[in-house]
Amino acid sequence: MIPRDITNHLQKLFSKYPVITLTGPRQSGKSMLVKSVFPDLPYISFEDPEIRRVALHDTKTFLKAYSKGAVFDEAQYIPDLFSYLQLITDEANKPGMFVLTGSQNFLLLEKISQSLAGRTAVLHLMPFSLHELQTANELGDEPFKLIQRGFYPRMFDYALSPEEFYPYYVQTYLERDVRSLSGVVDMLEFSRFLSLCAGRVSQPLNKNNLAADAGISVPTLNKWLSILQASFLIYLLPPYYKNYNKRLTRQPKLYFTDTGLLNWYLGIHSGKSLENHYLKGEIFENFVIQEHLKKIRHSGKPENMWFWRDNNGREIDLIIEREGNTYAYEIKSAATFNHRFFKSLEYWRQISGNSAINTGVIYAGNQQLNSPNGQIIPWWKI
Repeated sequence: MIPRDITNHLQKLFSKYPVITLTGPRQSGKSMLVKSVFPDLPYISFEDPEIRRVALHDTKTFLKAYSKGAVFDEAQYIPDLFSYLQLITDEANKPGMFVLTGSQNFLLLEKISQSLAGRTAVLHLMPFSLHELQTANELGDEPFKLIQRGFYPRMFDYALSPEEFYPYYVQTYLERDVRSLSGVVDMLEFSRFLSLCAGRVSQPLNKNNLAADAGISVPTLNKWLSILQASFLIYLLPPYYKNYNKRLTRQPKLYFTDTGLLNWYLGIHSGKSLENHYLKGEIFENFVIQEHLKKIRHSGKPENMWFWRDNNGREIDLIIEREGNTYAYEIKSAATFNHRFFKSLEYWRQISGNSAINTGVIYAGNQQLNSPNGQIIPWWKI
């Protein structure tokens, strides 16, 4: 098993809360992780129809066998589970009892807010990060091949190609999660909507235009976007809130949480095809944003990430606030560094008063350097 960066944080919170909730996209490795981190806890998967039937029929009696603790996988399938866990944990009054997992974040958090608020810590497990792959010597030296392939653990565990993984992943997701969360009937229409989202990756989200192209209403679009976010398939990066006396873009930018899935919807089937694709820069930007999102979520930190763009088109791709400091980064898909990459950052420093020490260019090359204008950061170091 490739070690996961979230493990220490997971163990730490388990020692402080009676219930830990681990969410994340399907196939991100949640089940394998909790089995390895909590080997002494009974493991019950409600994906099993027979177990689910018994638990739904009489949840209270079912839980009597697990009053000292257990791992409940895909817990959102058992609605009464959360109320009974509240009673059990309040009576026991101790940490480290139950671990809940689930892929349908919306349903899971709804149940938690009703019954387990204040009794559980919620963590998000994403697909493999660069750091995790580096640790396992699985990174390689071809960034676009890696970006095209994607980061879902099963692909590395079983040496699957994108063609052997994504068609079935998409089919399973559409059939199970979308239908149960939204009642969508026309799967072809929803799949087309996902392809339209992929074509707008790393761009400010114009909902009216996207709804028109998809042939749906804006309320329907908002509902579908919420489903994609709740299922951890897309991420909306908000615009930075400080305007520095400039008129700013107010729309969030649209990203996929895995570039392999993004490439699949764009019909990009090799690293070489990606290097020659007209959306190469946008896809590389998506890759960098998703890696920062993984680092933040796996460490349990607040998601203090933004982009900045004024009405003249000047833009900073990534802004992070951490420990009182503001860090600004430009993202470039070129393999060769050019000092013109610092142009937007120089303007940013003038209006914000930010230091060059806290700025950098992340690019697809391999050299790591410091310059008077900021850091030069290779793709493998982000």
